[in-house]
Amino acid sequence: MKKYIPLIIALLALLAPVFMPSCANTTQSPSGGPKDTIPPVIVNIKPLPGQTGFPLEKGKIVFEFNEYVNIKTATDIFLSPPLEKRPKSKVVGKSVVITFENPLEPNTTYTLNLNAAIADNNEGNLFPGFTYVFSTGDQIDSMFVTGTVRDCNTLAPMKGATVMLYKDHSDSAVFLKRPYAAGRTDDWGYFVLPYIQDTVYRIYAIKDAGNDNIYSPDVDRVGFIDSLIRPEWKVIDTLPELLKYDMTDTLGCQERRSQYELKVFRERPTKQYIVNKVRTSPRSAYITFMAQDAWIDSLWFGGYPADRVISQFNLQQDSLELWLNDRRPAPDTLHLFVNYRKTDSLGVMKPELEHVKLVMDPEVKKNYSKSRRKNLKHEDTICVYTLKAEGDMVETDGYVLEFKYPIVYENFDSLQFRYINPKQKEFKDKVTIEQDSLNLRRYKIRPKVKFQPGFEYFLKVPHRSFQDIYGYWCDSTEVKVTLPTDETLSVLNAEFVGVDRKFIVDLLDEKRTNVIRSFILEEDKTLVFPYLKPGKYSLRIADDGNRNSIVDTGDLLQHKQPEQVLFVKFGESEYLDVMKSSELDQTINLAELFEKR
Repeated sequence: MKKYIPLIIALLALLAPVFMPSCANTTQSPSGGPKDTIPPVIVNIKPLPGQTGFPLEKGKIVFEFNEYVNIKTATDIFLSPPLEKRPKSKVVGKSVVITFENPLEPNTTYTLNLNAAIADNNEGNLFPGFTYVFSTGDQIDSMFVTGTVRDCNTLAPMKGATVMLYKDHSDSAVFLKRPYAAGRTDDWGYFVLPYIQDTVYRIYAIKDAGNDNIYSPDVDRVGFIDSLIRPEWKVIDTLPELLKYDMTDTLGCQERRSQYELKVFRERPTKQYIVNKVRTSPRSAYITFMAQDAWIDSLWFGGYPADRVISQFNLQQDSLELWLNDRRPAPDTLHLFVNYRKTDSLGVMKPELEHVKLVMDPEVKKNYSKSRRKNLKHEDTICVYTLKAEGDMVETDGYVLEFKYPIVYENFDSLQFRYINPKQKEFKDKVTIEQDSLNLRRYKIRPKVKFQPGFEYFLKVPHRSFQDIYGYWCDSTEVKVTLPTDETLSVLNAEFVGVDRKFIVDLLDEKRTNVIRSFILEEDKTLVFPYLKPGKYSLRIADDGNRNSIVDTGDLLQHKQPEQVLFVKFGESEYLDVMKSSELDQTINLAELFEKR
């Protein structure tokens, strides 16, 4: 490779004027003509790529361009293996000069990636990047590996993740040492680590919040492959994997082979303690814990009986909502006492009684002050709640009744459900009540009668049916709902077979940011997704092997990957294209789907 490098540089220098815009004087503002859309071009490099015997200290690399440039993002200039301090860069005339603050390692092959760090002065056209290789020894290592990094939950490609190779195979290396080789993923989540030794490595990917090339569990996300890897391919400059691509070149980027896939996750914190506290109203607050599954033995507010506390954990049990069920005026500071298992200085979980002061925020206090009471509105003196029903969701979710504060008196028997058929004949029926397992203030109310198109359904909450912790009674309201009648809507009937454990099934929109419907699946069953608008949809399946209804994260030291998430393929696509006024039938074998991965 090295013997061709001078020829490559010479060709770049000869071709550069061909691509230069008509306004070539970059020291003056252009007076007209077409807009400069050509990125800067390297016309010379000193020393030439492939340099061996590079000095361990005070070495520098000079990249000369065909026009004046600036360093847009210095952190995108990436050295592998990384040093404690990043390379220093500065612009001198039309050149970018790179120097190193730390001594280089002897007999080591280095790669310097310019990535998207440099742009021209006039229009900000980005230099597409360049990988410069040099060695402090007498040879250039010649192997490379490739792969893709994805988010473990969405499977979306992760841009800007740092992929690291370690010759040290101990579990502690990624926490304590900088890697033997490293690189960054591009917009496609793709990485290539070139010019490495032919030996055995451990491979990791981290979202490096500290930008220090060392894994910090408290702030970074991590992905790994549990088996050791060894490079299989030799560097050849013309291989698609080693070329620089415009990220909008879909065909070119997809042509690159990906050897490994790493799914990045955030580990559960190992230390447990209270990290946050917020007073949300005179009688409500919340506290958050560092780790999930907080273990609370008891809690109470100073000056109040323990049974006056209403509390509710979130699903992960790392955030606790609190309400004080007492009519007395609440003080400016509530004294909360929490007896829980806390991590001590030696990393051991031990019972500890912690005193948490919950001070009323001045703005919150102002909203509940005496001056406010003089100007009370009607909504300030009632039990506040919402009653909602969506036509396309009412068959599965029913009516959703949610209170602002916990209720201390309830009369669900007073709820009135009625419906009117297309002939305007009215009927009454009973409803079932289901309290949300994760939100004690939310209830799902479902009629026993089956919903039908063309019918009108009404649910009424009568006056004084409920009373909240402030002693306020609810007003009356009635909500009407009908099933959608748009004939362009479609339905998906998804028959799931091979269900041998618990799965979470989500139907998402094309951007995969909105969950349209979600089901828990524990046996072979056909799930119906009605009222779909024309467009593209994804079916996401999460393996909930431990049956806790959440997708659990991984654990690096225990070599445990996060619970697996997959997207169903419809032919060659991960998207189902739903046309208008259609009924689609799909059979999905989950045993085969997860066995393939």
